[in-house]
Amino acid sequence: MKRSVLTRYRVMAYTTGVLLVLLCLSMIAKYILDIDGAADATRVIAIAHGWLYVVYLVVAFDLGSKARMPVGRQLWVLLAGTVPTAAFFVERKITRELESKVVDPSPVAAKA
Repeated sequence: MKRSVLTRYRVMAYTTGVLLVLLCLSMIAKYILDIDGAADATRVIAIAHGWLYVVYLVVAFDLGSKARMPVGRQLWVLLAGTVPTAAFFVERKITRELESKVVDPSPVAAKA
């Protein structure tokens, strides 16, 4: 498995996780604290998280298929973007597990 597959997953996991935490905070601001302008922020963050979660699903599925994960573990990774802060913990655990499977392309010596 190439390092770029793992890097794409890590970027999308952090992006999805941050947006989900921001969405939760904006919903608290909208519904509990009744802050003006929170409704607009909630709408924008919700749309961004929704679209980027779809990208996260594609990237996480790609990672799972290339790392040959069992179906249960792959579902666990895919659902991590729906629970606030879960994406951070799952990303860390998956990265530790897959570091040994990453193949770094070594330079090939050219014959003269």
